[in-house]
Amino acid sequence: MNDASEREWEAQELARQAEQLGLDPAQDDSRVRSYRMIARALRQPPEAALPEDFAKQVAARASAAPVISKPANSGFESVLSAVLVSILFVSAGAVLARGGPSWLPAIRAALWTTDPANIRWPLAFVGCIGLSWVLWQGQRRVLSHT
Repeated sequence: MNDASEREWEAQELARQAEQLGLDPAQDDSRVRSYRMIARALRQPPEAALPEDFAKQVAARASAAPVISKPANSGFESVLSAVLVSILFVSAGAVLARGGPSWLPAIRAALWTTDPANIRWPLAFVGCIGLSWVLWQGQRRVLSHT
């Protein structure tokens, strides 16, 4: 134990003993007075009694399977997501219609070459998709076991 922990422990013990003996709190320092309030509160019986079958209820809750609730999406978030996805598809369609004939043959040619410099971006894309899928599967397994 370090010095600060030791002083805290001593203040707690002094407060507990002073409260038990009913000594005057005026001579205590502020730390001991605050611990005396805690000791006084702990000596008081609880205001509301626990039900007769409290332990049985807690045991039943502990043994029951946990309920995982999904957060409810607000209507605004759903509408905004639909609008953004629609904008994405319209933009992708416009780009494809406008420049597709010029760059699609270049992509096909790059994919069919054996030059490692041309294949690294498609491999990076496939790697990202694969890693995302693996992490998603791991997350599903963890959530299914909790």
